[in-house]
Amino acid sequence: MESQYVELVAEVFTLLSDATRIRIILALREGELPVGELADRVDKSPTAVSQHLAKLRWGKVVEARQEGTRVFYSLIDEHARELVNHAVFQAEHVVEGVFPPHHLTAEGVTTTAATGSAQ
Repeated sequence: MESQYVELVAEVFTLLSDATRIRIILALREGELPVGELADRVDKSPTAVSQHLAKLRWGKVVEARQEGTRVFYSLIDEHARELVNHAVFQAEHVVEGVFPPHHLTAEGVTTTAATGSAQ
């Protein structure tokens, strides 16, 4: 892989290495939210959330839309959502053990991550 991409990947991981920014991305998975609601969801002040959102905007992870005096934020695309989802899945392996919740089907059968086959 070309060095320029590796350097950018490292920057993305640095950007996502903050728990508040991860919580913001998780909150935005279902759609856009205003700063105040994001602040409530991540249990931080609107000022702190705005600072984190500025970094996420710089990294092209979120975008803003103004409506009157309110600013709404949303994820630019599905990539940040999927990256954070997979990081959560990895964390579930550490916390939950061999078969974390994301490996359970609706019928309660476990699946392997690599093949998706039932066990």
